[in-house]
Amino acid sequence: MKKDSLIFVAGHNGMVGGAIVRNLKSKGFSNILTAPRKNLDLLNQASVMEFFEKNKPEYVFLAAAKVGGIVGNNTKRADFIYENLTIETNIIHASHVFKAKKLLFLGSSCIYPKMAPQPMTEDVLLTSPLEPTNEPYAIAKIAGLKMCDAYRDQYGDNFISVMPTNLYGSGDNYHLQNSHVLPALIRKFHQAKEDNLPTVTIWGTGTPKREFLHVDDLADACVFLMENYDEKGWVNIGTGTDIAIKDLAELVKNVVGFTGDIILDTTKPDGPPRKLLNCDKLHALGWQHTIELEQGLDRTYQAFLKELKEGTLREI
Repeated sequence: MKKDSLIFVAGHNGMVGGAIVRNLKSKGFSNILTAPRKNLDLLNQASVMEFFEKNKPEYVFLAAAKVGGIVGNNTKRADFIYENLTIETNIIHASHVFKAKKLLFLGSSCIYPKMAPQPMTEDVLLTSPLEPTNEPYAIAKIAGLKMCDAYRDQYGDNFISVMPTNLYGSGDNYHLQNSHVLPALIRKFHQAKEDNLPTVTIWGTGTPKREFLHVDDLADACVFLMENYDEKGWVNIGTGTDIAIKDLAELVKNVVGFTGDIILDTTKPDGPPRKLLNCDKLHALGWQHTIELEQGLDRTYQAFLKELKEGTLREI
């Protein structure tokens, strides 16, 4: 990419898209194209085609998606598969029709089987069943990366895919039922601290292990790959280390300053026992994360407090 290349970031108001825009600007890219939902309905093919025909972006970051935690994925299964399939289909096809030089599609580590060998390498995709609670979302993301490869195979389009691990950072969704585990923990512990509660209850046994990547690191990896990776297939993006949910809760508790106890509700589901990405492919290309978990949690909590004070906290 050149510094004045026209770069479209789909989903710029989301946590990931916003981080990509910040990263691009910090690196001196000056011609960044974004569109609010009121001006561009990504679920409307005609609207997307008209937008691409008018603007003809050279590079496309496909960060737009419907996302959520266990509850959202499991109760709005039709919404998750329909909206994600529609968004990615519209943007990938429009990028082909109007000859974008390159597209980067953001998937998710939930595409991998529930009981995949750990750490998960890119080649374990579709080798065994998915986690049932988020299967519709995962299938939509699998379809997106397969579309990128199919357009490359048939038309020679330079469309690449990345599979990030669990993300956190500024601009996250803090809805207690619909958010992912880490922002939900931040919100729970903060509220308990404010209300002087004696305990905080978290779902499950606390034993499942998860990997967490700060969204600013993800954005940096995406820009790096847009400039340095042009191959078929997808690339895992993570830290290469994981942590048990109970230990994560203790870290969040300390960062927030909550002094009560943690209660485990073992009647609630755990999800997969472990989710850790093998990032050897990415590391071999020359990229490594820079924000460690404790540092990232502190930055995220400060961003949470700022967003809460300003009335910009996302709760959807």
